[in-house]
Amino acid sequence: MTEVDVVDPLTGTSVKRDGSTLGEIVLRGGCIMLGYLKDPVATAKCMTENGWFYTGDAGVMHPDGYLEIKDRSKDVIISGCENLSSVEVESVLYTFPDINEAAVVARPDEFWGETPCAFVTLKEACCKSTTEKEIIEYCRARLPHYMVPKTVVVTEELPKTATGKIQKALLRDMAKEMGSSRVSRM
Repeated sequence: MTEVDVVDPLTGTSVKRDGSTLGEIVLRGGCIMLGYLKDPVATAKCMTENGWFYTGDAGVMHPDGYLEIKDRSKDVIISGCENLSSVEVESVLYTFPDINEAAVVARPDEFWGETPCAFVTLKEACCKSTTEKEIIEYCRARLPHYMVPKTVVVTEELPKTATGKIQKALLRDMAKEMGSSRVSRM
């Protein structure tokens, strides 16, 4: 039997089952790996002594036991004291009529620590007049203020792997190179 839980990654204790407290998803059971082959360092990073496998996925547990996956732990953006899911912001960006692809990563910020930075491609040549401000206003009408991207980068193409997956690690590096977003303190 496989066990699943959502825990605070620092303490290993279960998070509240309230559907909103974010934690890391952990698994334990007979069908879970014992570790990485000939890699004790990687095994020590993801496995506990009592057999819990830390997946690297962030999620919440609902009162009825329903597990909701929110994001990859490394993709969670910590803005002020708020943890926000890049996937939630991306899902709103994908509803913007002119956006073809979207990826959201953390950008350093002097005041907030990190703020959302969106990299987007547009659908057609006729959409090239779409501005960063229009995209931000669209998000502001649909998301809590702290989740709205403070920076939007419109690009011709997002970096992808050979299998077509967007390479967020490269986008995170690009956002860091941009420096602090220096947004106003609202």
